[in-house]
Amino acid sequence: MPYFSAGGSVSKEFAPIFAKYGTTVIDNSSAWRMDPEVPLVVPEVNPEDIKWNKGIIANPNCSTIQAVVALKPLYDKYGIKRIIYSTYQAVSGAGMGGYNDLVEGYKGTAPKKFPYAIAGNVLPHIDVFLENGYTKEEMKMIDETQKILHDNNLKITATTVRVPVVYGHSESINVELNKEFDIKDIFSLYKNAEGIILKDDVDNLVYPMPVEAAGHDEVYVGRLRKDFSIDNGLNLWVVADNIRKGAASNAIQIAECIVKGNK
Repeated sequence: MPYFSAGGSVSKEFAPIFAKYGTTVIDNSSAWRMDPEVPLVVPEVNPEDIKWNKGIIANPNCSTIQAVVALKPLYDKYGIKRIIYSTYQAVSGAGMGGYNDLVEGYKGTAPKKFPYAIAGNVLPHIDVFLENGYTKEEMKMIDETQKILHDNNLKITATTVRVPVVYGHSESINVELNKEFDIKDIFSLYKNAEGIILKDDVDNLVYPMPVEAAGHDEVYVGRLRKDFSIDNGLNLWVVADNIRKGAASNAIQIAECIVKGNK
């Protein structure tokens, strides 16, 4: 089963060739994600979409993957009206160039990958800026969330930020649910959710951090609390290893679903 992670242009050229000869390509680029003929899959969220693939399955954007894993239990039980994403994304999401900019930046070396120094700094700028004022990364989160949850009417906005962390994206997610909820039920929901580790004990300073999520495949959720500024509002803090669950591990999980489905 071929995995493509060589960039969009390579995937566009070669993935259809592999698919033509009867194999199923799992593609990690953005090339096929929003193609209506290609399923965009997070196994904890929409594994059923694998069934209608035509030889190519897209692996979502790293920041989207962990977000929808956390949102799926809420969406199924309460429905979601609106989502506000604010992300704090590790430099490894920008490859070795991003990593080198961070390490060398602390030595006083000028950045080569990023437009400004990332060492001791944050950049509200991931990928290119679009005509609507959003970055491409922000629009990926918006569009991909709607596709994965099968809800084009879902209202979403996003601000994505690069931070001086090596591994692990963190996300502050504000959600407006369709139904009233008891915060205790939200805790119970996450304790039993697939692929999620609940870390929320503020009395003992327990909450998700990228330093703990690095090297693991699960999505960590915590800082659960009501948003009192709106009806049915909820705040949550979501952390995951962007290289593992945000990319490689999710692709492996897709392959495992395909193998199980063929038995």
